[in-house]
Amino acid sequence: MAAAGSGGSSRADNGYGSQPPRRRRGPGALATAYLVIYNVVMTAGWLVIAVGLVRAYLAKGSYHSLYYSIEKPLKFFQTGALLEEYLLIAKYLPGIVPSSVVLTAFQVMSRVFLTWAVTHSVKEVQSEDSVLLFVVAWTITEIIRYSFYTFSLLNHLPYLIKWARYTLFIVLYPMGVTGELLTIYAALPFVRQSGLYSISLPNKYNFSFDYYTFLILVMISYIPIFPQLYFHMLHQRRKVLSHTEEHKKSE
Repeated sequence: MAAAGSGGSSRADNGYGSQPPRRRRGPGALATAYLVIYNVVMTAGWLVIAVGLVRAYLAKGSYHSLYYSIEKPLKFFQTGALLEEYLLIAKYLPGIVPSSVVLTAFQVMSRVFLTWAVTHSVKEVQSEDSVLLFVVAWTITEIIRYSFYTFSLLNHLPYLIKWARYTLFIVLYPMGVTGELLTIYAALPFVRQSGLYSISLPNKYNFSFDYYTFLILVMISYIPIFPQLYFHMLHQRRKVLSHTEEHKKSE
């Protein structure tokens, strides 16, 4: 859930944008090597997903139900962000990516939630076009983001990647959020009918949980979060790119 992915990744920006870099002490040589390898692998993984989508579209001649062609790699690489959350964000990335750990954890867990607890668990929504909407948004976002991290670690960040990192979220973020909300909405009747993940009273734990209501609350949570993060990212874009232009002029 981008406002609550595509992110997937906020990385303090919901995954579709980024806060401007601040000077902090970076990771050591060994940690840097590990991070470079990790980010290269993740970039390659999302490129595999992108190629899979294109090949499936060309083979079918239709964009409907393309999710099935990339289901396994999507689950693998989106869930792989949990490793990033624990090892990278908590230990290493604060030195090179000035993101809020809380917001980053929120973004990672929300996208994993949408991948497994909604799309995987409610099979009926997998053929919905809304799934393709957030999958495409996540895929483009993650290719750019992991490329951004890789080149930043190597201290050779091309302007094009930096520009894409701070610009394409303008379209990708609303696109991802729309796909996520429509997918959750499409899942609601099937969740209510099946009682998926719900716990009714009486039981020995004296505890009840209505997954249907929970999903509605998740959707409502987008209302206050999305505008705040989106306008925050627009502010960061102006700040970072204007700084870059000023730096170019002074050279």
